[in-house]
Amino acid sequence: MTEHSVAVIGAGKLGEVVLSGLLRSGWPAARLLATTRRPERAAELAERYGIRPVLNLTAVTQADVLLIAVKPQDAAKLLDDFGMKVPPGKLVVSLCAGLPTSFFAERLPGGIPVVRVMTNTPALVDEAMTAISPGPYATEEHLALTEEIFRPVGRTMRVPESQQDAVTALSGSGPAYFYLLVEAMIDAGILLGLPRHVAQDLMVQTVVGSAMMLRDSGEHPVKLREAVTSPAGTTASAIRELEKHGVRAAFLDALEAARNRAAEIATQMAAPTR
Repeated sequence: MTEHSVAVIGAGKLGEVVLSGLLRSGWPAARLLATTRRPERAAELAERYGIRPVLNLTAVTQADVLLIAVKPQDAAKLLDDFGMKVPPGKLVVSLCAGLPTSFFAERLPGGIPVVRVMTNTPALVDEAMTAISPGPYATEEHLALTEEIFRPVGRTMRVPESQQDAVTALSGSGPAYFYLLVEAMIDAGILLGLPRHVAQDLMVQTVVGSAMMLRDSGEHPVKLREAVTSPAGTTASAIRELEKHGVRAAFLDALEAARNRAAEIATQMAAPTR
């Protein structure tokens, strides 16, 4: 583990996930800083994790890595406050969905490296999927350090920044689609006569086991699905209905909408370069 210090700027839910993951991995609390909007939130994080809440300018001065975890619509104002005061030698890592690294580079002194990251909420159980993209001035060393920060909360993957909006749509928002599907299947089980707790236990274990098979077997999902689908059987009847109702097409439309919204955020937040 490196000796770098990390400041989570805007330690809301996602920022807290990263902080807790670093602590679980053995990252010393003394090398973790956090900034928040509300004093009560700062006190809560200090009590829960033993980290030091600071002001934005203090974080910028003292931390080696500045992890920006605010909402995209708040990023411009945040950087207006301290962006040009970031000293040389810092690494800026953005968790702001939809915002390109150029958005940050335009608001930072020249030469400050920027890395764009998209992770997801399974980081809470150390099973996140985190996509990492280099921006201006980011080197192999900066990418390796970013991976070190996010590896404790799951897997990491490097992708070109041009693919980040698609990553946001697929894995960033992916847990929400998954929970909606599980919710619908539990409701279906209840309509079929099962008690809610039975339907939920059946579904939770089924999806956990299925996900592990998909990850560990290395098989294509089509092959695993076909192994469950006997000719003229119950599963075949169910899948026929799903295809009839256009479930596959609905997912495609949904992910395209999420991808387009990510691109729209970048357009809305864009400002003329200096």
